[in-house]
Amino acid sequence: MNDTVSEARAAYLAARARRARRIRAVQIGILAAFLAAWELAARTGAVDDFIVSSPSRIASTLSGMIANDLAMHVGVTLFETLAGFSIGAGLGLMIAAALWWSDFASRVAQPYLVVLNSLPKIALGPVIIILAGAGTRAIVFMALAISMIVTILEMLAGFRSTDAGSIVMARTFGATKRQIFFKIVLPSNLSTLFGSLKINIGLSLVGVIAGEFLVSKAGLGYLIVYGGQVFRMDLVMTGVILLSVMAALMYRAVSALEACARRRFGG
Repeated sequence: MNDTVSEARAAYLAARARRARRIRAVQIGILAAFLAAWELAARTGAVDDFIVSSPSRIASTLSGMIANDLAMHVGVTLFETLAGFSIGAGLGLMIAAALWWSDFASRVAQPYLVVLNSLPKIALGPVIIILAGAGTRAIVFMALAISMIVTILEMLAGFRSTDAGSIVMARTFGATKRQIFFKIVLPSNLSTLFGSLKINIGLSLVGVIAGEFLVSKAGLGYLIVYGGQVFRMDLVMTGVILLSVMAALMYRAVSALEACARRRFGG
């Protein structure tokens, strides 16, 4: 019986691995086809390569940037994104916990949170620059503001949707509100937490680039703005490609952190 189960599980895992390889192969194929079509369209004049550039010209531009100060610009954007993301997610989680703790405070704050979430943060750019100063602090603050509000809304909704039966049962056994939160509510929302983090890492990058568009002397956002000002569209498109790669890598990093947390806490 055990041998049969083991063989069935091995067959299932093998089929799952083959499916994952097929998915990856199709993804790579789509990307390769897109790049080939882009290069062909640029070379034949089907598109204006001055505006949209081409993969070969982007590769040449990237090679030149690597030989100069690309690492510094990538490092600046990465630091600002991770700083805003980490601080915003941490503060958002604590505020969401406080609002779950006090239903009165939660109901009072809810309409304001909805308005703040809907408000384009870029509109507050001049105010943020005056408050935080024209530099890294203003950019980090903009990323922080975006990630914090989203975290509060996502986590508060998750906390409220925790299985009521488990909470009632814990209360009947004399559990305190603190014990209920740390033993039931928070562990039950591990998926919600990492779902929020996956959304926020991209939003934080958006906030950083918006901040770098407004006030920055370094970073990928600065390179994109500079490229547009001097009509170097190759530089602009290279910056966009680098941002795409950075966003994908940070998303994968959060996914890896989620996998480690699930193994650690059995989520």
